[in-house]
Amino acid sequence: MKKEYGTAFDLSHDFRSHPDSGQRPLSTRMNEDARENTGLIVVLLAMTAATGIVDAVSYLALGHIFTANMTGNVVLMGFRLGGASGISLSRSLIALFCFMLGAVGGGRMGRRLNPRQSRISGLLVEAALLFVAAAISFKAGEPNDTNAAMLDGVVASTALAMGLRTAVVRKLAVADLTTTVLTLTIAGLAADSALAGDSNPRWRRRCAAIFSMLAGAAAGAALLRFSLTVPLLVCGAIAIVCAFTRFDTARV
Repeated sequence: MKKEYGTAFDLSHDFRSHPDSGQRPLSTRMNEDARENTGLIVVLLAMTAATGIVDAVSYLALGHIFTANMTGNVVLMGFRLGGASGISLSRSLIALFCFMLGAVGGGRMGRRLNPRQSRISGLLVEAALLFVAAAISFKAGEPNDTNAAMLDGVVASTALAMGLRTAVVRKLAVADLTTTVLTLTIAGLAADSALAGDSNPRWRRRCAAIFSMLAGAAAGAALLRFSLTVPLLVCGAIAIVCAFTRFDTARV
């Protein structure tokens, strides 16, 4: 028996490219493929929960902005431009710019490295950026007017991390699991339901994504009771665990 190991992001190594794939029973190949897909889905759900934590931090503690959900961030910028109070336009712009910059970095990483290297590297860089944000927030202390510049650094670091991760996950093209937005996931859950005359495809995955984001947001709000630093450290830890998550892809 030959055993090989890969991360949950190593999608380039599937049964179709394996030299012995044609000699193994179809049921065996299907079971192996399903196991690999399950490992990937679990990792993406964990990353979705981390997104909920990051957006809880940015919205509740950093001036009512989003550093992961750019749709919401652009809408909030519109509210501020329309005269709404309590929203930081400058930080919304910082988040938007840094998110795009992170996405550029993630895109270049995906083109320069092989799929496995780019995805592991992307998550490790995400973790590093989140730890940088945690360090800045620890130094800054509680949000107030005197440490506004340092908190801008927290916004920039988390937005860079989320932009880079979104670019990496985008290459995976896993339906309903972008890890940063739920609009299409929720629309698909309803549009493909039995009420709409369909067969509820991927309903478990879609519900799990919604629950993961919800749970992450709730956890983020709860962790903010301790400090701004704690939830960012948790997100960095999640990114590291996801980067090094390995699962058995034994070939018979």
